[in-house]
Amino acid sequence: MAVIIGPVERLVEEFSKLPGIGPKSAQRLTYHLLRSPDKDAHELAEAILSLREKIHLCPVCFGITDKELCVVCQDEGRDHSKICVVEHPSDIPPLERTGKYNGVYHVLHGAINPARGMEGDNLKIKELISRLEGDVVEEVVLATNPNLEGETTAMYLRRLIMPLGIRISRLARGLPFGADLEYADDVTLGQSIEERREF
Repeated sequence: MAVIIGPVERLVEEFSKLPGIGPKSAQRLTYHLLRSPDKDAHELAEAILSLREKIHLCPVCFGITDKELCVVCQDEGRDHSKICVVEHPSDIPPLERTGKYNGVYHVLHGAINPARGMEGDNLKIKELISRLEGDVVEEVVLATNPNLEGETTAMYLRRLIMPLGIRISRLARGLPFGADLEYADDVTLGQSIEERREF
């Protein structure tokens, strides 16, 4: 029976805590680092420490940044009259990659989930409402995830924003490009029919 050395076991355990990394992947990563030159291991360690030391929340949108404001908030070329509300900072890059949105963002840092103790007060909702109380914002795009928590959060936000007279929109849901109808689940197909648009 092979004996796993303490530092190896510890790193495998730490890697296993990362999302999408199971015990076997964690072990592969650990042994890869053991085989790598010292320089590579030091660069990885420095990158992780730098991430923790230099990254903080943008005081406007609560996305992540290493500057005073995030890249989006400080960009005067963006349409600051539109705010796209997302659950996590990691939701912003996929939206940016589409090249279809030129507004700014607001990150909630979660979704309403009473079972996990996540209420509206735990999220950056008060900060969102403060941003909306000026005359600048014309539209709020609710881009929470299409699951129970995301829908609950979107409905809660809608109730808070409606009295402000600001246009509220929700990301459309439906069939992904290239999908076959016969393989679509009933909920997705139903949403596609309900959210159809003129062609």
